[in-house]
Amino acid sequence: MENAGEVNAPVEMGQEKPQRKFFGLSQNVFVFGFVSMLTDFSSEVTVKILPLFLANALGVKPAIIGFIEGLAESTATILKWVFGWLSDRMKKRKWLAFSGYAISNVTKPLLYFVSSWPFAAFLRFADRTGKGVRSSPKDALLADSSEKKKLGRSFGYGRSMDTLGSVFGMLAAAGMIAASGSAAAMTLTRSIYQKLIIMVSIPAVLALPLIAAFVRENAPRTGNPRTLNLSLSGFDWRFKTFLIIIVIFTLGNSSDAFLMLKAQKAGLDIVQIFLMLAMWKGVTSALSIPAGIVSDRIGRNRVIRAGWLVYALVYLGFGLATQGWQVWALYALYGVYYAMTDGVASALVADLVPQSEKRGTAFGLYNAAVGVSALPASVIAGILWQRINPSAPFIFGSILAFVAMIALTVLMRASAGTNPTAVA
Repeated sequence: MENAGEVNAPVEMGQEKPQRKFFGLSQNVFVFGFVSMLTDFSSEVTVKILPLFLANALGVKPAIIGFIEGLAESTATILKWVFGWLSDRMKKRKWLAFSGYAISNVTKPLLYFVSSWPFAAFLRFADRTGKGVRSSPKDALLADSSEKKKLGRSFGYGRSMDTLGSVFGMLAAAGMIAASGSAAAMTLTRSIYQKLIIMVSIPAVLALPLIAAFVRENAPRTGNPRTLNLSLSGFDWRFKTFLIIIVIFTLGNSSDAFLMLKAQKAGLDIVQIFLMLAMWKGVTSALSIPAGIVSDRIGRNRVIRAGWLVYALVYLGFGLATQGWQVWALYALYGVYYAMTDGVASALVADLVPQSEKRGTAFGLYNAAVGVSALPASVIAGILWQRINPSAPFIFGSILAFVAMIALTVLMRASAGTNPTAVA
């Protein structure tokens, strides 16, 4: 495989006006960072508190929680596939991204009224529908708006900003819960849950005018839309193989809801869990830009493989952890894994598909590969948790991460035989 850090990825597209630069980043990349920060202040808190609310206040079983989370994420990522392709067909990305953010922002306040798991599942489905509509068009827009030598930095900045929003959200949630008294810290009551929903629904609304006013359309103007389809035809074999490896990894990457349930079993209360989540996101935010810059210099593949190794060790640790301090340490390392893989993997997709007119579809296919695996991953984790023991899903995830890491290494070496510039 070619050195992903050196592939000539983004092709500068013709624009009516050149984009301004902010700290070496294009206007679109810079503005979407703040959009992500505001959105993740809201979405990360709602995603993290809903499983705890279902388990603590409504008594929902882990297998059902796993089903809800898996269904929600699978819905989002399959829609990312469709709307990524649609953005290529329409040669429009900005307003698809705007529409997706709008759908999610309208849905979140309705979580205030949740009183049963089917209603919760419906709202999670609707919220993730918005995520599915916006993600691939946005990622393709960012790739086309980035300099080819700064793809890792651009995507790393985006991940850094959205996780920074998560940090603020988690700290605000922890403060609200702590102010409600010691009883609220032990279990997430309906009253506290509803206050949190009100708090986090406000910042996301501010993201919409930022997109409308400051993000510029930068979709491709070349290529024949009739030749585009939802299949893998026309894509390089390296990209297709990478998708297979992603599926293997994701089958062991169950919902983070199970990590929070594990934290509760280790003795952490709700306030401690939110503070721990803030620490996790803080580590990710601090390291995402450096990880992206390193991937620009040494290649995405090396950084991703190192990140998967960290993940495998962390999940093995979660499977063996019994004390609260162990969970804290593992969550810090979990942040390192996210920083090394999340934005870097998106940059790798842009590297492997340098044709701008196909990038929306490529990001959609990548997200679909994750989404197809998300539902069985979470359902398997829920079953392993209930039928064997709470450590089983983490050990299973660790094993698959090792397998994916080895598979990516083999792919690199096989590709190096046909390309002397590839990174082994």
